Amino acid sequence: MKDYIMLFQNKEFQIFSSLIISLIISVASIPVIINISKLKDLMAEIELRSSHETLTPTLGGVAIFAATLISYFIWDNPYEGHEIHLAVADLIILFFLGIKDDILILSPKKKLLIQIAASMLLITLGDLRINSLYGLLGINNIPYFISILFTTFIFISLINAINLLDGIDGLAGTVGVMASLCFGYLFYSLSLFAHATLAFSLAGSLIGFLRYNWSIKNKIFMGDTGSLIVGFLLSFFAVKYIVLNSTYLYNPQLGNDAPILAMLILILPLFDTLRMFIIRLLSKKSPFEGDRNHLHHIVIDQGISHMAATAWLVGCNCILLTAYFYFKPSFSNLEFIATTLVLFGIYCILAFVLGKRIQDKDRLKFTKIDKIKRLQIVDEKKIKEQLTSKELPND
Repeated sequence: MKDYIMLFQNKEFQIFSSLIISLIISVASIPVIINISKLKDLMAEIELRSSHETLTPTLGGVAIFAATLISYFIWDNPYEGHEIHLAVADLIILFFLGIKDDILILSPKKKLLIQIAASMLLITLGDLRINSLYGLLGINNIPYFISILFTTFIFISLINAINLLDGIDGLAGTVGVMASLCFGYLFYSLSLFAHATLAFSLAGSLIGFLRYNWSIKNKIFMGDTGSLIVGFLLSFFAVKYIVLNSTYLYNPQLGNDAPILAMLILILPLFDTLRMFIIRLLSKKSPFEGDRNHLHHIVIDQGISHMAATAWLVGCNCILLTAYFYFKPSFSNLEFIATTLVLFGIYCILAFVLGKRIQDKDRLKFTKIDKIKRLQIVDEKKIKEQLTSKELPND
C-alpha cells in the first residue's frame, strides 16, 4: 500500500498521468459536445474564406478547458504559487468570452479589451513581468511600467497568433501540443512541477481534441473558446520561462537565451501573425479582418490536405528548433536574431510565390472545397436571413 502511495506522490508519475487523464477526458467528452451542438444548432458559420463546406460544431474548446483543469487539479501542487491561481482565474474569464463569441459573435474590440484585462490581472497581481531582455539589443533592465505594457503586448500577440493560426484542421492543436510539451519539459528540468503538470495537461487535452478535429464523420473545431485558452496558456508558459531565467547569472541551470528559445518554440504562429499584420496594414485593412492570405491557407490551396499541410508547417518549426540546439554553441544571441529575421523574409517570399501560383492558375477549388458551392452556401444564408427578418413582426 505504501508503494502505491509513494507512486501517486511521485512528481514524474503525476506529470505523465496528467497528460493521459486529460487525453481520456477530452476524448470522452467531445462526442457529447458534438451531439449537443448538433441538437442546439451550435455550428460554425460557413463563409467565403472558410476551409469547410459542412456545418461543424465549434465548441471543442469546452473539452480542452475541462480536461486541462480537471487533470491538473486532481494532484496536490503545494508550490504552484499565486500566479497559477491567477492564470486559472483568467482562463475562466477567457472561457466565457470564447463561449459567447462562438455562439453570439463579439466585436474584435470587445474581445481585445477583455483579453487585455485578463492578461493584466496576471501580470500585475502575479508580478509576472518581463523586466529584462538579457542584453539583447543592448537592453537589460526594463522600467516597471514599460515592462507591464511590454508583457501585456506579448500576451495579446500570442493569444491572437494562435487564434489566427486556427484556420485549417489540426494546425493550432498540433502547435499547441508541440509547444506545451516543450515548455513542460523545460519546467520539469527546472523543478517547476506545477507548471510542468499544467503544460502536460494542456498537451493531453489537445491530443484528444485532434482525434476529432481530423475526423471526417465526427469533426469539431476548437472555436474561439479553445484558441483563447491555448493561446493564453502558451503565453503564460513563454513569459514564465523568460522571467524565470532572468537570474541566469546566479544559477548555472539557467541560460541567457530564454527569449530566443521561447520565440523559436512559437515561431510558426509568430511569423504568421507578423506577416498578416504587415500585409493588412499595407493594404489599409483592419488587422483583425479575416482573409485567406495565411500561409496555411495558401498551402492547402495547392491541393495539399489539411493533415499534410499541418505536418509540413509544424515539421519546419521542429526542424528550426532542433537546428537551434545544434548550432547554439557556435552562435551568439544577436546572430540568432539576425538569422530569424532572414528566415522571416524567406517565409514571406515563400508565401508570396505560392500565392502567386494560385492566382496564375485561377483555381476554382480550395483543397477539396468547391468555391462556387461555397458562394452558393453564403448566398443562401443571406437570403434566409432576409426572409427571416421580413417575417418578424414590426414593433
